[in-house]
Amino acid sequence: MQGVPLSWYLILSAILFALGVAGFLFRRSIITVFMSIELMLNAVNLSFVAFSYQFKQVDGHLFTFFVMVVAAAEAAVGLAIILTVFRNRATLNIDEINSLKY
Repeated sequence: MQGVPLSWYLILSAILFALGVAGFLFRRSIITVFMSIELMLNAVNLSFVAFSYQFKQVDGHLFTFFVMVVAAAEAAVGLAIILTVFRNRATLNIDEINSLKY
């Protein structure tokens, strides 16, 4: 019996990545933009793991591990920046935050 075809994983990954790009481009909240970036990273991870499993290689799993490490560091630094911006500006709307000088 055959498993789920590789194309299904790639289609799901493309849909998730497209949703992430749409959220990044069209939403105005910093939190939503941040979550959209994480969604795009997870879509890429899904592609890495699917290709890795299909071709019986470990490389995709290693790349996924490194992407997850970068995403964790981005989450820590990004959330700290978001909290600082909210404390100083009292808003999370991207249109109202035009510079970090003040």
